[in-house]
Amino acid sequence: MPDPRRGAMLRRSRAADTSQRVPASEAAVRERTTSASYASRFERVWGRHVASPPSPEGATVYAELRVLLGAPYRRYHTLEHIHDCLRRLDDVAPLLDDPDAVELGLWFHDAIYDMDSGTNEQRSAELFERLAEGADPAFRKRVRGLIMATRHQGGERNNDRRFIVDIDLAGFGAPWKEFMRNGALLREESPKKTDAQYHSGQIWFLGRLQRRRHFFATEYFRERYEAKARENLRRLLTDLASQGYAASTR
Repeated sequence: MPDPRRGAMLRRSRAADTSQRVPASEAAVRERTTSASYASRFERVWGRHVASPPSPEGATVYAELRVLLGAPYRRYHTLEHIHDCLRRLDDVAPLLDDPDAVELGLWFHDAIYDMDSGTNEQRSAELFERLAEGADPAFRKRVRGLIMATRHQGGERNNDRRFIVDIDLAGFGAPWKEFMRNGALLREESPKKTDAQYHSGQIWFLGRLQRRRHFFATEYFRERYEAKARENLRRLLTDLASQGYAASTR
């Protein structure tokens, strides 16, 4: 989203603050513990709905997702983004019709990610369907629809689809510095684009979000993040306009 130089400045600032730095050995233990916890979580939800055979075991599928989400070109669309989505999912689980379908939709929604491709969600959904051959067809169809909803084209009427798109976009309602850091990471995922190319597409997408009657599709997320998301959008678009960037024509 924003200028990557600003993101770098923020990261340097955080690195300079050693007062709250966690020792490397302790951080490594935490990371391994967290990774194992989420791996077990994935294996449980997979096992509840997908028969193996004919599908691979949950551990095998998780390993494949870990490789995809850990690709070196990824900066924002990583396992940490999935973990953040799952934490938000846990907060709203009682409001969902099928929490497990939403969870698997979140695990797979960024499985295939190429910043310059318009088929990421479709290919991610196809990957899920191929790996989840052992699931009930109606369940597979439901998860596919949830993954496709994260194209963020708006107009979702299904309760769970509305929640999955809000979970995915919840970062727009983060405090400004966190919002900017996320934006810098997103920018790093498109190294081949010039700033003008990147920001013109970014402004087009952000403008589309800004023109929505509501940024978020559900009351739950509107009450908690709508005002901040709109403030962040306005502030970022104003900043980009002041630098001379304009939306691309599509």
